[in-house]
Amino acid sequence: MIIEGYASKFFERDLNDDVVVPGAFKASLTRTGSEGVKMLYQHGSATPVGVWDEVNEDATGLFVRGRVFDLTPEARLVQSLIRAGALDGLSIGFRTLKSRPDETRRLRVLTEVELWEVSFVTFPMLPSARLMRVREAA
Repeated sequence: MIIEGYASKFFERDLNDDVVVPGAFKASLTRTGSEGVKMLYQHGSATPVGVWDEVNEDATGLFVRGRVFDLTPEARLVQSLIRAGALDGLSIGFRTLKSRPDETRRLRVLTEVELWEVSFVTFPMLPSARLMRVREAA
């Protein structure tokens, strides 16, 4: 199964009062490339469910494209839930390297993060972080 979507969007406040700005992922992706970003289900690190073939910043946010495999029970579950329309959320797992408060001092502006993984989740911290396109592999 081939999927794509936005795991993060710039200048949008998430449910944890974080806002990501352009360039926040750049250094991390330069160091690791997409192969350094794991594809997980509900942030569970024990069993990756596929691979991210493309992870990059564009004008909107952190765009991801990858393949969900059918090699493990977890991966088959993820495929089934995506097909049924029950799973479409994306969420980033990261470590904050640089941040600052916004002018209101209510939000944390993430200016540099170390990106570890992008997970399929039921309830994304950033509600607009969703799958946009799903297709079956040839």
